[in-house]
Amino acid sequence: MKKTDPPIIVEASYTVSVEKIWAAITEPEKMQQWFFANIETFQTEIGFETSFAVQSGERTFTHLWKIKEVIPLKKISYHWTYEEYSGDGFVSFEIFEKEEKTQLRLTNIVTEDYPSDIPEFKRESCIGGWEFFLGESLRNFLEKKIQD
Repeated sequence: MKKTDPPIIVEASYTVSVEKIWAAITEPEKMQQWFFANIETFQTEIGFETSFAVQSGERTFTHLWKIKEVIPLKKISYHWTYEEYSGDGFVSFEIFEKEEKTQLRLTNIVTEDYPSDIPEFKRESCIGGWEFFLGESLRNFLEKKIQD
């Protein structure tokens, strides 16, 4: 992913309340169930920082996140880098009520190029990852919670 690339924007609609989506994207015990199982801590406070390692084959990606913006029940943004690799970006989750559904929009902006020789940093891989997280993983988590 390059800083000259347009932002990645992925949207999904759900038949749950704004509050349920907000909880799913901000509460660690819920984030662990659909996003990253090894997120130990997460707080919706500007300046809060967390890190956790994710294995992909033989590569480790230590995620470094710092909260940059919080509008409760509407938007959360964080600075996203990796300990082992160059590259820099921001991720925002925005929640909208739309007709009888709740829409979640993810925006991923690159501000410093990621290594082009790492498959996980290819634009297509990033788009596919976000589509999986929002379209499958989060959807399955929310639907399971509705049935519980």
